[in-house]
Amino acid sequence: MTEYTLVRSARKTLAIEITRTGEVVVRAPRRAAKARIEAFVAQHAGWIAAHQAKQLERLAAHPEPDEAERAALIARAKAELPGKVAHYAAVMGLYPTGITITSARTRFGSCSGKNRLSFSWRLMQYPDEAVDYVVVHELAHIAHKNHGPDFHACVAAVLPDHKARRALLRW
Repeated sequence: MTEYTLVRSARKTLAIEITRTGEVVVRAPRRAAKARIEAFVAQHAGWIAAHQAKQLERLAAHPEPDEAERAALIARAKAELPGKVAHYAAVMGLYPTGITITSARTRFGSCSGKNRLSFSWRLMQYPDEAVDYVVVHELAHIAHKNHGPDFHACVAAVLPDHKARRALLRW
């Protein structure tokens, strides 16, 4: 039987989550019977095993940096990202109102409604091609606030190989 942490709440459905460290969390309604929860976990044992392996592989590929590495990545982000943004902004004719470096874990970049770009320092653990992709992606959001066809055309106009670059971020 799969080991898991059970979290009961005012929800109506059962859900399984695999954490960043590969732990299994099962979310269940307050009154759900233990037998129903056990059967749900057993039914999804294959999915759980596959996703745990994927998370552990991802964790091994990108371990959490220590303080010195973190400081070096932040310094590198502050040194390199503004130049990359300025370069691609000139190429695309799309200019952000500002740039912020964050500690976000689940997204490499974002574009606010006021066209301010934010980038996670964790992005600096990836190849330059992937970093350039994220910069162009976020700049494209200045003109297109969604991921529609016009947005993708905007990214493709600057980086024809954008799909290969994006694939580098999957790890």
